[in-house]
Amino acid sequence: MENLLRKTYFCHPPTLPFYSQARFLMFRTIRASDPRYERDALRCITVKSPALRGRADLSCFIPAGTAPLPLVILLHGVYGSHWSWSMKGGVHLTAQRLIDSGAIAPLAVAMPSDGLWGDGSGYLPHPDRDFERWIVEEVPAAVALENERVLADGPLAIGGLSMGGFGALRIGAKHGRRFRGVSGHSSITHFDQLAQFVEEPLETYRAQDADRSVLETILRHADTLPALRFDCGLSDPLLADNRALHAALERAGVPHTYEEFPGGHEWSYWERHIETTLRFFDACFRDQSSS
Repeated sequence: MENLLRKTYFCHPPTLPFYSQARFLMFRTIRASDPRYERDALRCITVKSPALRGRADLSCFIPAGTAPLPLVILLHGVYGSHWSWSMKGGVHLTAQRLIDSGAIAPLAVAMPSDGLWGDGSGYLPHPDRDFERWIVEEVPAAVALENERVLADGPLAIGGLSMGGFGALRIGAKHGRRFRGVSGHSSITHFDQLAQFVEEPLETYRAQDADRSVLETILRHADTLPALRFDCGLSDPLLADNRALHAALERAGVPHTYEEFPGGHEWSYWERHIETTLRFFDACFRDQSSS
């Protein structure tokens, strides 16, 4: 549906604060699902992304209410898209259950596609498209445009699974002043491990050396790290890599939480343990608001 109010913003941006002007001018087009057909507080959004040089999709969970909401960004793994966390993991239902029980305060959840490059973009800057900038800058702005309870520059946390865990741990560490918490499930910990999952030769990503290692990124930004946790299943092929990351962070004296649980590299594991991530992020938001 054409948003006439947004057209007014384009015509008269000086009436808005500078940051608001920037986010309204960020996208040439933005479309959202019709509330009449939305269910379980899920909304679908498509924007024309400057970072991706084309259209991009995200789903978001916005619980009922009127109070401002912090925003959690959840990144999917290889082969998936913006619907993965909701339609395979039911994260919106888990979040609503925790909110209804009082276990966590209300929060919004944004679930973007990774940009749909190959089997998985890695959430990395590529030569022609910047999948990292899409996540850090454009996703919060898109959610804020479609719901006034979420501020584009408001409280943020980031999590993900597998390739999305790689993206969350690396991006969260790299942009520690922007994110209050980071959580990874069954995470790829080094770019080279993507070869286990994707069809595309890794050289076609043309990844920069600084973006290849979660450990090196965390150590490089140790002075500005947000709260950090990650976990892995005892039957997961990435278990040894996650244990190695945990051991290296311990040796370096980097504060973090690492946990292991029964399970493999599978949705039954991620569906079960996303609750841990949501509780962790709720604590991160509460700690910041009370400090």
